[in-house]
Amino acid sequence: MNFIDPSVSLDDSVKVGYFSVIEKDVKIGKNVIVGNRVTIHEGTVIGDNTTIADGAVLGKGPKPAKTSTVKLSDSIPALEIGEDVTIGANSVIYRGAVIGTNTLIADLASVRENVEIGNFVIVGRGVTVENYVKIGDRTKIQSNSYITAYTTLEEQVFIAPCVTTTNDNFMGRTEERFDKIKGATVKKGARVGGGSIILPGITIAEETFIAAGALVTKDTEEKTLIKGIPAKFVRMVDERELL
Repeated sequence: MNFIDPSVSLDDSVKVGYFSVIEKDVKIGKNVIVGNRVTIHEGTVIGDNTTIADGAVLGKGPKPAKTSTVKLSDSIPALEIGEDVTIGANSVIYRGAVIGTNTLIADLASVRENVEIGNFVIVGRGVTVENYVKIGDRTKIQSNSYITAYTTLEEQVFIAPCVTTTNDNFMGRTEERFDKIKGATVKKGARVGGGSIILPGITIAEETFIAAGALVTKDTEEKTLIKGIPAKFVRMVDERELL
């Protein structure tokens, strides 16, 4: 048995599995596949040819803790998912997110409100994308990485597994922190190696290569390779590796 509100817009080309819930005013394009035990919340818009795997939750409304720094507007728009998107099993995507075409949100990923994800993006298994994040076209974020709030990843950025971005130098103490919370800005074509940590407000310049396990404490220069704890300049990136 499924529950599909009478106001839902879908045609005969849509396939819905068992025990799924689709709330009112949801709009589903043609040739969409909805798996088992999927919940699609009110107003969500889903483009043609999108596949939603078992257990996914789409359009969930945010409810931050009383001590959270997150400030919500009175009205958060519905989730928008483009065409030819793949949503993995047990992933959760909140209201107020916009997902571009041909993008993959893999199993167990979490995408918060006020997030913009471009076209041909990969958000890997178990990745967390917090609120107020922008991710450019053709960027790849591999498994178990953490993209903190107020982070920008530009086009064709590569984030290896288990990368951690941070946004609060005060780690939750003093009122001063509220005006200074800021994630990283990772410019076009930059690559961040596995297990690296990027400190708050850092700018990773275009085509920077950050070696695995680095601790990035200061802004980088374009086309440089950096590594270490703290990360330091090693050499320029080989011309053959540039976009």
